[in-house]
Amino acid sequence: MAEAKKTVKTIKSMPHNLEAEQSVLGCILFDKDVGAEIIAEVKEEDFYAESHKLIYRAMLNVYMGSIPIDFVTLCDNLEKSGDLINAGGITYITEIAKSVPSTANFKYYVNIVKRDSLMRRMIKISGEITEAALSDISGEEMINLAEKSIFDISDNLDTAKLTKLNESLTEVLKKFETIQIDKNAFKGLNTGIKCINELLNGLQKSDLILIAARPSVGKTSLALNIVENAALQSGASCAVFSLEMPKAQLAQRLLCSASRTSMEKANKGELTAEEWKRLIKENDRLSKAKIFIDDSSMNTPPQILSKCRRLKAKFGLDLIMVDYIQLMSASNKANENNNSNRNQEISEITRKLKILAREMDVPVLAISQLSRAVETRTSGRPQLSDLRESGAIEQDADIVMFIHRPDKVDANMSKVMSGEIKKDFAELIVAKHRNGRCDTLYLKWLPEYTKFEDAGENFKTGIADNIYEQSKGNIRTEN
Repeated sequence: MAEAKKTVKTIKSMPHNLEAEQSVLGCILFDKDVGAEIIAEVKEEDFYAESHKLIYRAMLNVYMGSIPIDFVTLCDNLEKSGDLINAGGITYITEIAKSVPSTANFKYYVNIVKRDSLMRRMIKISGEITEAALSDISGEEMINLAEKSIFDISDNLDTAKLTKLNESLTEVLKKFETIQIDKNAFKGLNTGIKCINELLNGLQKSDLILIAARPSVGKTSLALNIVENAALQSGASCAVFSLEMPKAQLAQRLLCSASRTSMEKANKGELTAEEWKRLIKENDRLSKAKIFIDDSSMNTPPQILSKCRRLKAKFGLDLIMVDYIQLMSASNKANENNNSNRNQEISEITRKLKILAREMDVPVLAISQLSRAVETRTSGRPQLSDLRESGAIEQDADIVMFIHRPDKVDANMSKVMSGEIKKDFAELIVAKHRNGRCDTLYLKWLPEYTKFEDAGENFKTGIADNIYEQSKGNIRTEN
């Protein structure tokens, strides 16, 4: 019983070290160069004592005003804000200024303050998790809450340091030397589509890759084709998060695509014996492939991160597909039906998908809808401004690819009938490529198999020369 009381007392007092906090503040007053280093690492909430938070906030205000932080400027700022008395007054600030004879050990003081701050946050979150566990909450929600809480703390810990350029230059030269010896050394994940592989050098780790188009153009099909090819041709472990389509429909698409079997004939029970053989053969291959599907329509980026962590630990992870961004919520909380709030939420979602790509160190293939603005243009060719609801989608993505099908724009089929445009050819417009050139690629669309293939030398038979020249002129080449 005595031990239990001792534990309660420890939690109530919360970890802190007032002397270390005083020393950190004293070092800022003592040495401006040391003060700049401390300000880069320490946050206001890292301090336990309210008086120290007020003093540090005033120091930040002085610093941001490009004024030297000293006894006079600090007291002046506190007096103007009306916080001088609450901060302890001139007497206490004088005591802090005299608390450190030297700044030699400032890093030690900073580490103590940040350690105690982290411990307090962990205790606070532990309490929230305990409270949630005692409430009426499902086991899955409980796990998601706990993992998200810990992830948020980890995500907010800024451990990056400024390093001299020569360290990175050495690393880059080694990379170039390795590529010179083996041109495939840094090839990304194989998409199974030659023209995409050549332009992007495969799908690179930690990249957020966006496939965008209007509805029913083939966004999900292209993404699934890439998943299928990566899994079957390269043995990649792929996670598919579908917020729109159920698992059975995704499996149906994958099976018909891999076996080159007509989905319409399969659904009507009109398959030939040869087609059945192909289906059974590809069914065996796909059953052994490491493709994992989650069709929860309520998935949020933190939940996807949590599931991917577990998948990577158990089976490895090489590619993540998310279908699609506009169906996602940043969290499970209800959101106000407000365009401004939705834009902010989409910004948060795309930022977290980029964090997901970096933390898992795999390419994330995300699908996005386009606004109706694309339909107002005669050519129907999409551009970056057509990305729905947020410019942050363009900002966070490393690669943005638009699918444009000229035959879909030809509403009355007149150009198709005249031969100016051939049916079932597509342009894949790489409108943003952070680490390479932008270009237009050409694909053949096989609707009966819901499959895209490299059009190869045949693209001019599918897209008239004048449309080809126009497309080349419309590509934005800036990276």
